Amino acid sequence: MPSELIAEILLGAYLFASIPFGLLVGFLWKRVDIRQFGSGNIGASNVLRLLGWPAALVVLMLDTAKGFAPVWFAIALTDNNPLMAVGAGLAAILGHNFSLFLKFKGGKGVATSLGVLIGLSPEIAVIALFIWILVVSVTRFISVASIATGISVPILMWLSARAHTIHLSRPMAPEYIYLGLLGAGFILLKHRSNLVRLVNGTEPRIGQKIHSKCPSVHLDAGARKSSESAQDSTPEPGANPQPDLQRPPDPRKADRRPE
Repeated sequence: MPSELIAEILLGAYLFASIPFGLLVGFLWKRVDIRQFGSGNIGASNVLRLLGWPAALVVLMLDTAKGFAPVWFAIALTDNNPLMAVGAGLAAILGHNFSLFLKFKGGKGVATSLGVLIGLSPEIAVIALFIWILVVSVTRFISVASIATGISVPILMWLSARAHTIHLSRPMAPEYIYLGLLGAGFILLKHRSNLVRLVNGTEPRIGQKIHSKCPSVHLDAGARKSSESAQDSTPEPGANPQPDLQRPPDPRKADRRPE
């Protein structure tokens, strides 16, 4: 296989997955930087809390395409070479998690990993998606569902390789299982802050409102009320100002005596 083709596949996968679709959707949808809200993540879950389901679905599909497209192209261009498919999938996950355009910061890689899994094993991807939905329905925590699903993927791949029944379209390559382990490790690594919030009882559930990470972005209720009161008390142009009843007396007038 030409080395130029290998470099093009890996570099193209990384650069394409580095595009911060969540950040772009936030700017185009409501002119907001979603990194300043909630968890600060650029993924679909944070977009859901800030912008709602329509924007979150757009980000989810785009982030999933980050993982699926590179794997699909790698399989098509290399005659189903499992090592190149794994390499393209890993480059896509790294591109999303450590984006070149965000100073090597990024998302948590759940949707992109799902896209990689769809490209490698659509049947296991369906089972993993069912697990995610089930855990979310029971716990109402997206982070718990993402962690549980990430851990389940390499187990499902191993069971598939052993039983030869889950993966129906093509044989399960050992390289896929190794990538599943790496993907689960990345998901655990990127969800460290979520684990801390879960232990502290501060992790937001689905539907829970979020607040800005930057105090200057939005006023709190007290500051907003004070600001509104100040605006209401400001006289309109051309209006006669009301006399100030609390104005102190002029000391020059107080000291003046009649001659």
